[in-house]
Amino acid sequence: MSKQNQEKRILIVDDDEDDFFITSEYIKSIPANNFLVDWSYNYNDALKKLVTNEYDIYFVDYRLGIKTGMDLLNDAIQRGCEAPIILLTGKGTQEIDVKAMESGAYDYLIKSELNTEKLERCIRYSVERAASIQALKANERRYRSIFEKSKDIVFITDTQFKISEINYAATELLDYELDELIRRDIFSLFKNKSDRTYFADILDEIGEFYDYEVDLMSKKGEVKNCIISASIEINNNAEKYIQGIIHDNTSRKKAEKTSLQAEKLAATGRLVRTLAHEVRNPLNNINLSIEQLIQQANDDDSKLYLEIVQRNGKRIGDLITELLNSARLSSQINLHKISLQSALDNAISAAMDRMTLKRIDLQVSSPETDCFVLLDSEKIQLAFLNIIINAVEAMEEGVGVLKITITSTEDEHIVEITDNGSGISDENMSRLFEPYFTSKRNGMGLGLASTLNIVQSHNAHIDVKSEINQGTSFIIGFKKV
Repeated sequence: MSKQNQEKRILIVDDDEDDFFITSEYIKSIPANNFLVDWSYNYNDALKKLVTNEYDIYFVDYRLGIKTGMDLLNDAIQRGCEAPIILLTGKGTQEIDVKAMESGAYDYLIKSELNTEKLERCIRYSVERAASIQALKANERRYRSIFEKSKDIVFITDTQFKISEINYAATELLDYELDELIRRDIFSLFKNKSDRTYFADILDEIGEFYDYEVDLMSKKGEVKNCIISASIEINNNAEKYIQGIIHDNTSRKKAEKTSLQAEKLAATGRLVRTLAHEVRNPLNNINLSIEQLIQQANDDDSKLYLEIVQRNGKRIGDLITELLNSARLSSQINLHKISLQSALDNAISAAMDRMTLKRIDLQVSSPETDCFVLLDSEKIQLAFLNIIINAVEAMEEGVGVLKITITSTEDEHIVEITDNGSGISDENMSRLFEPYFTSKRNGMGLGLASTLNIVQSHNAHIDVKSEINQGTSFIIGFKKV
């Protein structure tokens, strides 16, 4: 049976039985009658029936004793009545007509003017309109659900870029509460303020832009790499607004960076092994020849120069050995279940003399229970030691504070090593883990490259935050076991 032919349930709310009988007779006289008509003459009984939505349509008399049909209309709609309500009155006035329609009535009819044709048209119109409204509400709920549950940030702003609507994904990504974001300038979240002019110009000229990479700042000051798309739209009132989507690109960016760093290390390792092989063979011949010449030297000057050559040859050999060791750090790794606390304690002990000499204030914080992860004890201690030594060297004597903490999330144990030293410039930050890059006068640039190699070989990840003259934090996350 189609919806048009299904039986329609109608409730007439009227405290006058004669009026109910007249109205119901008109309804029953409608051609192709397929209506079931019920009567309610009590306000409270009628309200209960309205809010259950048992009926397809309601006819409500304006006069219901102490209360009016308008009161019943308002109470029913507030309590969730969605079916069409038609207000009936003995004498029509424009004021009641306007109030009825503003309150949510589908129609307003005068009893003395009722007839079969008018009621048939009213019922048909009201049922069709109700079906359209319900379909619109269903679509609104569907799209509202998509809006609210989207993992991407979805936002709407006015033409001045003030946020009027934004979904809950923004609270997770940017750490703000929703009420902190409403009426806020969307561009105030951008790390680079100059982007505002660019985006405003693009929207003004083209009306849309897609998949533009931009850095956002969270409430905690964390930089989030994102992809943003936005367009200018027009609402039903011919008013312009801007809608957009922000996709968190931070994880993918980190993965790309980690992959690139791994590729650099692998390429560097291959280069080092090739060079070491090519250099060591002639270097061994040079060293053997020097030893022979020293034994045969007859004067002190010749012996002195030969010893200088011998010492520098040995230094070259030591450098090659160090390069090979750095390239081999991720190979032959032996993982065992070890607590992070014990690995850190060993690294701290190895650096204690340096900290004591520079009078560094060491602050260590970790859970009372052991945080177990799969580690190669010797190599991870070397990675921690490289970071700690760099931190000590970056701090001034007597005022340095080194904070080492271990915290846990649902999936990871996190080690954070923070100093209050000189910090790292943006230029150096981009090259921080590159092999042979160093800002130290006598450094080789292998310490942090080796650290990254070790961390990645443990299937862990490392992040660095730094501010000039404020300090640096190394954050390393290890998977729980």
